[in-house]
Formats: sequence, C-alpha cells, structure tokens
Amino acid sequence: MSMKRVQQGFTLIELMIVVAIIGILAAVAIPQYKDYTSKSKASSAIASIDGVKKAVALCYQENAGFGTCASAGTGGVPAFTATNVLTTVVADNAGLITATFTASGNGSDLDGKWIKYQAVADGVRMSWTVTTNVTQAAVKAAIEKNSTP
Repeated sequence: MSMKRVQQGFTLIELMIVVAIIGILAAVAIPQYKDYTSKSKASSAIASIDGVKKAVALCYQENAGFGTCASAGTGGVPAFTATNVLTTVVADNAGLITATFTASGNGSDLDGKWIKYQAVADGVRMSWTVTTNVTQAAVKAAIEKNSTP
C-alpha cells in the first residue's frame, strides 16, 4: 500500500505574492497615516488656540478695542503655556494671534510652521481670518476648514 505525502507549508511563489501585497498596502497606507497624524496635530493646535481667541474677544469687548489685549498676562489675555504641539501662542495689541508649532526634529510637516488668526470686529460679533504657512495641502485645508469664524 502506497501512502501519499500531504503538502507541507507554502510554496515560494505563494509567499512572494503575499509579501508583494503587503508591500503595496504599506506603500499606500504610510502617506495616509502621515496625513492623519499631521491633521490631528493641527486639530489639537486649533483647540489650544481657542482659549486665547476667546480671551482676545472678551478683552476687546471689555476695553472697546484691542489696545490692551496683548498676551503678556495682562489686559485679560493670559500667557500661553506650551503644549506638545504648540511652542508659543502670542496675541498682540491689534488682535493678531500667532501660534507656532513645536519643532519635533523628526521631519514632521508642521515643524516650525505657524497659524495666524486676525480678529475682525463687526458690530456685536468677532470673526477671525486665518492664514498659515503650512504647505501640505490636506493639512492646510483642514486648518482653514476647522477655523471657522
């Protein structure tokens, strides 16, 4: 009586196909992951800036102008404490808030970049115009989209 040998394991071709598929998926996923992490840092920065925006708007309302609204810890605008995403957030006496991203040193798209909010008082409402020097299109669009007046 002859016994058949059962095939054991995978062939080299099958293994090479699996490795190629994983390589293709990784080539697509890594740039997307980088976009997502940069967008999440930008969202965190916007949330951190919101407190300063509210303080500047309140200072403007209480003082009938931006004259004393610089962020030196006086005039109602508190000094900003650095976060892991933002190094500085500074408001000046003209209603301009400048936020600078932390330079992580790992080649992030946001290293040393900034976001600027200019206050525009229009009657009973304070609106904001946003500018940034972030060059990555997806992150710039997220900053401008999520920075509604």
